[in-house]
Amino acid sequence: MHEAAALLGIEPGTIVKSLVVKKHDGSFLFALVPGGRQISWSKLRAAVGVNKLSMPSPDVALEATGYERGTITPMGSSTAWPVFADERVAGRRVALGAGAHGHSAFVDGDALIAAYAATVADITDDEAPR
Repeated sequence: MHEAAALLGIEPGTIVKSLVVKKHDGSFLFALVPGGRQISWSKLRAAVGVNKLSMPSPDVALEATGYERGTITPMGSSTAWPVFADERVAGRRVALGAGAHGHSAFVDGDALIAAYAATVADITDDEAPR
């Protein structure tokens, strides 16, 4: 993530990972997670109002969104799943996957949130040091 930010000449937190998350009922949602952060499962479960969430396998993610992992974006997804955006996406210009490896879309975070009627909440924690 930090290498991509350096190549694009932006702060790591400006790159937003679009993750597809599976709910216990078999439906999905998108979680928008800024670089340098990771999903906080307890915070995301509270925001969604469910007791169980999981990351689907790559094949299931592809079937749910039409995109391979690493290219997932709510923009143009095969199904308009609900979007949950970490509160740090708001108020800044962000880069996120554009549906193909090696491509990014630069968008206004507030416009992205509005376009998808995203639920905005604190859904992440700092990434653990490697």
